Amino acid sequence: MQADHRARMPFIDALKVICCLLIVAHHLAIYGPMSDFAYPLMSGLLDWLREDGRIAVQMFFVITGFLVAKKLAPQGLALNENPIELIQRRYVRLITPYLAALTLAIAAAALARIWMQHESVPGAPNLLQLLAHIFLLHDLLNQEALSAGVWYVAIDFQLFSLTILVLWTAHRIQNRYAGLKMLNIILICSLTIASLFFFNRDRYWDETALYFFGAYGLGILAYWTSISARQVLWFTVLMALIFVALMIDFRSRIAVAGGVALLLRLAHYFNALQSRHIPVYLTYLGRASYSIFLIHFPVLLIINTVFFRFLPHQPEIQLCGLLLAMCASIGSGILLFNWLEASPVTKRVHIWLPVGFMTCGLLIMLGSS
Repeated sequence: MQADHRARMPFIDALKVICCLLIVAHHLAIYGPMSDFAYPLMSGLLDWLREDGRIAVQMFFVITGFLVAKKLAPQGLALNENPIELIQRRYVRLITPYLAALTLAIAAAALARIWMQHESVPGAPNLLQLLAHIFLLHDLLNQEALSAGVWYVAIDFQLFSLTILVLWTAHRIQNRYAGLKMLNIILICSLTIASLFFFNRDRYWDETALYFFGAYGLGILAYWTSISARQVLWFTVLMALIFVALMIDFRSRIAVAGGVALLLRLAHYFNALQSRHIPVYLTYLGRASYSIFLIHFPVLLIINTVFFRFLPHQPEIQLCGLLLAMCASIGSGILLFNWLEASPVTKRVHIWLPVGFMTCGLLIMLGSS
């Protein structure tokens, strides 16, 4: 969900805003009692958001793959930078606003447990759970998530790390065997195909990058085909790959990922990525989309709690609560973005964020025991 703000692409920022708001709306529809009370007023929309809203996250995987290829392998070349340094930088970028939002999430859940009973409210954390979330291992260690959507952050980090290691490995091999000039493309294509035709068809792998690499790889390939000397040929191959994957096993998530990959490819070809027709506020919200995504769960928990505890459970009032939660999520996300993403973060903040997260979690854990 993040990209270099020095080279903005308004078209992609607009796509990120759409994805982000769909995911927030999806979580508003399934977490907390407000959506249950408001259900009679908009049952069709809420049913759709509950069932299909989560598919929007596939768009983020494609977009991120596209941007990673543009930034780290813009000519389709293998990576020659230090992979550990790149992975470390990515981890720091992801974890900084993530820990701030998680700290608020566990505090909001503690408040919610006092005033209402609902299955969407996470329980008090334990020590392993807190440590697993810091190192983005919560799903792999089968620890309950402390906030909605944090699985995405872990998978994003896995996908980035896997891509970096593949590109760096290709570079090392090509240094020894100069004739293997397209090894990086072959490896990325192989991973993408393996994911589309095997890993993504088996839920056993859905806590790993292998399950989602089909969407991520389509984003990478969409960018590479757009800078190829044989654009028409490789664009046809990309379309054929998506078509065959859907013919063998139609999955709406892959249909969405494939559609977005082709859209980005065409937008790049027609120079629409830097379109000046995209409103400035959408570009700004696109930059803040990661922070909005992170902060929305504690915000909706707090508003759900207040509306459940202090206001009548009438559908119209609870619908107003849903709209308020959406607006408050956007506003809070912008504040978080300005604090921890838009400007450099000091070392002191980097130290105090995990310390504050662990302290808050342990205090809540001890208080609930």
